[in-house]
Amino acid sequence: MQIAQVDLRSDLIDLGIGQPGLPLLPADIIRQAADHRMARDGHAYLQYGAEQGDGWFREALATFISRTHGFAPDPERLFVTAGASQALDLIATLFVPAGSVVCVEEPSYHLALNSLRDHRFQLESLPTDDDGLIIDGLEARLAELRPAMLYLIPTFQNPTGATLPAERRERLVEIARRLDLLLVADEVYHPLGTDLAPPASFGRYVNEAPVLTLGSFSKILAPGLRLGWVQGGAGRIRRMVECGLLDSGGGLNPFVSGLVRSVLELDLLEPHLERLTTEFRARIGAMAEVLNRHCPGVTFSLPRGGYFFWGRLPDGLDASALVPRANALGVGFRPGALFSTRNGLTDRFRLSFAPYDTDTLVEGVRRLGRVLDAGRR
Repeated sequence: MQIAQVDLRSDLIDLGIGQPGLPLLPADIIRQAADHRMARDGHAYLQYGAEQGDGWFREALATFISRTHGFAPDPERLFVTAGASQALDLIATLFVPAGSVVCVEEPSYHLALNSLRDHRFQLESLPTDDDGLIIDGLEARLAELRPAMLYLIPTFQNPTGATLPAERRERLVEIARRLDLLLVADEVYHPLGTDLAPPASFGRYVNEAPVLTLGSFSKILAPGLRLGWVQGGAGRIRRMVECGLLDSGGGLNPFVSGLVRSVLELDLLEPHLERLTTEFRARIGAMAEVLNRHCPGVTFSLPRGGYFFWGRLPDGLDASALVPRANALGVGFRPGALFSTRNGLTDRFRLSFAPYDTDTLVEGVRRLGRVLDAGRR
């Protein structure tokens, strides 16, 4: 019987998976945290939870964010969710009218696009470059489109790995303020810098502009916890706290937030993050070397954090057309068209260094090289 969302063939190295491999998931840390919490006030965490999320957990979370995100948040401006995906869905439900125009980056996270499509929004994409969302000309384009929301991934973007510079962030916030445009910054990769300390989180702006930020423990601790958070101004946090979903079921994921409260209070998360980024740094170097050696003509930017390589195929090759051949040769990737709202990016592809050890990643890229050789022929 299947336990995990992704059940891989034993002969397939799927470099497209955007999740950590099992050896990176810290069962020992979760076991220690569970023992710690249940020995204290575990019974309380088996009850319906406070709507905004446990106040003690939000205090611990605010301390963590102050050390990793470049500013010190107010715990009263944090709202606990069952992961960033649920947070985005709840924001779309509460703050964006049906049929609205919603702007996204081109490219953008393909599964977030699917979630937004579930709400029947009209998705309009905005151009990016190696530094993320292009700000020049943006205000005029937004004034023309009149979107209700702009969703972006500003740090170690999925799929490109780009990080929006501080100057662009400030200009974007000012535009959002002038247009009264809800800006939703998905920052789940923010603490995962391997070769870059990113600018401060968009959370620093939530009291002065229509900004919400998303965070998650899925990428930095374990996806199965389904625990995340939203930062926002007082009015938007209050609207989330008072929504019907929480009125019926109480706070989101209170038991797991109790476990992670112990992870934070016992100072177990930041050493784990150091191990993750050290391992990812080694994997990035190994993958870059083997891509250059076995995939001639492929171009890419060296990731400086996050989970992903974003590559470009040579000779006008179509990444989607190569997927069946790749699977037959025992390797997977995600074609660029998945990340486009325009049916574009056909010569682009995403690889992840998170799910496998270095030797397996190297073998996967070697197989990819054989796929590309066959595609050229």
